[in-house]
Amino acid sequence: MFRKILVTGGSGLTGVAFSRIRSEFPDREFVLWSRRDCDLTEFEQTRAAIEAVGPDAVMHLAAVSGGIGFSQKFPATLLRENVLMNMNVLEAARLLEIPKTVMTLSIGMYPADTAIPINEDFIHQGQPHGSNYSYAFAKRLVEPSIRAYRAQYEMNVIGLVPNGIYGPNANYAYEDSVMLSALIRRFYESRDSEEKLIVWGDGSPLREYTYSEDVARAFMWCLDHYDGEQILNIGTTEEHSVKSIAYMVAEVMGISRERIEFDTSKPSGQFRRSTDNSRFLELSNFQYTSFRTGLENTIEWFLERYPDPARVRL
Repeated sequence: MFRKILVTGGSGLTGVAFSRIRSEFPDREFVLWSRRDCDLTEFEQTRAAIEAVGPDAVMHLAAVSGGIGFSQKFPATLLRENVLMNMNVLEAARLLEIPKTVMTLSIGMYPADTAIPINEDFIHQGQPHGSNYSYAFAKRLVEPSIRAYRAQYEMNVIGLVPNGIYGPNANYAYEDSVMLSALIRRFYESRDSEEKLIVWGDGSPLREYTYSEDVARAFMWCLDHYDGEQILNIGTTEEHSVKSIAYMVAEVMGISRERIEFDTSKPSGQFRRSTDNSRFLELSNFQYTSFRTGLENTIEWFLERYPDPARVRL
């Protein structure tokens, strides 16, 4: 059993979820690292810090990421820092002979024009979407890194691919938050007015969102039960249109859906990028939290903390 588990990116959305499910694993110790604990872009610092913790397993969740605006403004930063962090953690874990390492990939790494649903085998069959290419290639590089380290060093390292993640502790900053978080904040801030709530596009695109605690639980299942070279899509396949998500957010907050207006002069985004998680489900029989339940929990968490910047990322 892996009793002491180091989680990089421990202050992020999924990292914090490990602290929320801690009671489900009473015999485990989770060491949650934030950026303050270690600069993962510096190899010697990474190696020394992991050695000081002495974990039985490393779950590498840390990443530099953001919305489309951030990705277009800082493509070199996204590529450089994510590649450095991934390789430094992997090499340090090898040198320190960490019993098991779990690496995180991204649904955004898959080719933009790939077949639907997206199977893990499609990873290198085309270019990722141009709006986030540097982050996508940094994440895509994790897959051959896993194969190489397993082949040359017989290292126990696996790769997991979440899709859209939501839940408590999301980033609600307008400049780099994802669509769902931006909707929650904007709808709430305008709840007492009569102004229209504008959503870009026609609302037809379909999106998959996995509750952050489910992502943490899926990572724990794979840590304990999966040792294969094949990367796994571990997110839910429950889909909702942007329009239905907007209506659901409004309903949970007690806002009339009549105030929501879809601006068809703005881009709608990629219509669909649903995933195939059948490999993971056949192994685990995993049960996901419904989107509606997770959304209610997320909005409740947000309302309890807004607008305190010490308790919610704005």
